[in-house]
Amino acid sequence: MSLVTTESLKAELEIFDIPYQDDSVLDKMVEQCICNRLQTSEILHEWVAYSATKQGVKLTMDTLEQFEHEVLNKKSKSRKTSRKEEASSRMRDISRMDDLIKAEEEEEDLLDSYSTPAKGSQKRPLTTPEHPRSKRTAAPMASPSILLSPASFSPNATPSQKYSQRGGKGEVVVTFGAVQGTRWVGRKDPGAGVQVEILEGPEDSLNSSYKYMFQRLRDVRNVLTEKIEELGEGLRTHFSIEEFSPVSLPAQDSITVLGQICCDSNGKLNAQSVLLEAGPEQGGQQVPVDLSELKEYSLFPGQVVVMEGMNTTGRKLVASKFYEAVPLPFYSSNMKMETDEEPLNVLVACGPYTPSDSLTFDPLLDLINVIVRDRPDVCLLLGPFVDSKHEQIEKAQVTETFENIFNRCIESIVDGTRSVGCQLVFVPSQRDIHHHFIYPQPPFSLPHINKEQAQRVTLVPDPCTLLIDGVTIGLTSTDILIHMGPEEISCGTGSDKFSRILKHMLTQRSYYPLYPPADEVNMDYEKFQSFGQMPLTPDVLVVPSEMRYFVKDVVGCVCVNPGRLTKGQVGGTYGRLLIQRSPQSEDGKRESPCLTAQVVKI
Repeated sequence: MSLVTTESLKAELEIFDIPYQDDSVLDKMVEQCICNRLQTSEILHEWVAYSATKQGVKLTMDTLEQFEHEVLNKKSKSRKTSRKEEASSRMRDISRMDDLIKAEEEEEDLLDSYSTPAKGSQKRPLTTPEHPRSKRTAAPMASPSILLSPASFSPNATPSQKYSQRGGKGEVVVTFGAVQGTRWVGRKDPGAGVQVEILEGPEDSLNSSYKYMFQRLRDVRNVLTEKIEELGEGLRTHFSIEEFSPVSLPAQDSITVLGQICCDSNGKLNAQSVLLEAGPEQGGQQVPVDLSELKEYSLFPGQVVVMEGMNTTGRKLVASKFYEAVPLPFYSSNMKMETDEEPLNVLVACGPYTPSDSLTFDPLLDLINVIVRDRPDVCLLLGPFVDSKHEQIEKAQVTETFENIFNRCIESIVDGTRSVGCQLVFVPSQRDIHHHFIYPQPPFSLPHINKEQAQRVTLVPDPCTLLIDGVTIGLTSTDILIHMGPEEISCGTGSDKFSRILKHMLTQRSYYPLYPPADEVNMDYEKFQSFGQMPLTPDVLVVPSEMRYFVKDVVGCVCVNPGRLTKGQVGGTYGRLLIQRSPQSEDGKRESPCLTAQVVKI
């Protein structure tokens, strides 16, 4: 199926001598083609028929909307109900199948002549119209000549039944802030004048791929040592501590020590297995920690802490006081805020964008329809776009390269939102099978996108901190919540686990403070030191996870888990925010720029 463009539509309209209002009409028709999976000729035939029934109405934005409501929506519904029947009744070319079967027979006979048949070995059963193969084994035999739609890249193009039958579409499941009377639409001209940039600047940010798998253990040790010293200096200044004592030096008085939490074995951390490992300046040794005298604490491997206690033998520290780390300051701007400035509508969605039982991108098309309806100013789209954990990708049942699937997926998003004009931000994921699975992860490259559309597309690494019209947003597609959840231990804190983990991220000033990292995270520590740290405390922190969606205020930062757009075979959720740069108050008290937020079912 060829890609529909404004140029092809314009040429077809000239052939039929159909006048149109302006170029916005062409953009709207491209959008309708993508959402309804129509070719240029198909939508024009539908329009000619519709126009004839309406006494030759003119082609304008208003008549296009009526056309979409009266013709395209009805056809789309009927197409969905009959799609399963079409897939099951699709006829194969008999001569083509005979050729395939004959070639397979010859190939197996040739292999048998060179090998000794194993006991009980059987030939592959033949497939004929009289003796069809089971559905389970028929998928790899689908003819590669079958044309694939832009939303389907697998031999089995049957849409997910559970996804199409999902309930609660558009239901708001989480609300944050004052939402009464809120209109979830963008500005009059979405995306126009909106500044989206990486906070560190292009020269200091990860903007291209790099060589990895070359780090030495000594380099990793140096990075961890510098982290201990940097955070320790911040704690020493904040709590007015004179100096830190060596952790393993016997002392009869109370001492204050600095170090990194680690576990005394390869198992999970618990209250009896906590070790404190000091930096080189404090002796660089490990000492067990007794937590029984602490009324409250929250610890995880890799956490830099300051503790006060007794170590009379030099072999165990009995902690009596625990100093909690402090986050960095928020972003401050000298720019004056306009009195009539409207808030920005930001949409946040995280992949996968396909159900687990089908490679049809129906959830993505539904998301594009949401974008067209709500017209947000900025869309933050996080991977995976081509999920390495997808069942059909794991079984090698796709018929195109992963790069082609990704490129066509991005083209559908860019072209489908052209009439909206919103800013698009694409964040990669470790689960994107076509991309480098290293952390920090370099941004995508889109060499085929045209220059006009490239102006509203921003490609960023994972993780990163964005500055959008004076509001800072931290982004990471790595599931830090599910990685740190089993590793964290706590006592008497009175807060939920998610809030504690998010607070650790902000106070440890890192997008991934866990050490050692989870098995699935391939960490490059030299790059992590440069690009994995928080330059400041963001106003909004986006942390998508397999865990339940939420919106929380943690030490002044609004933390959002929008969930994933699909959860297995059923639909998931996405998030939306209203943000506005807050003016400096007279008393110096900070107001959060996130006015309100919601998590909504797709």
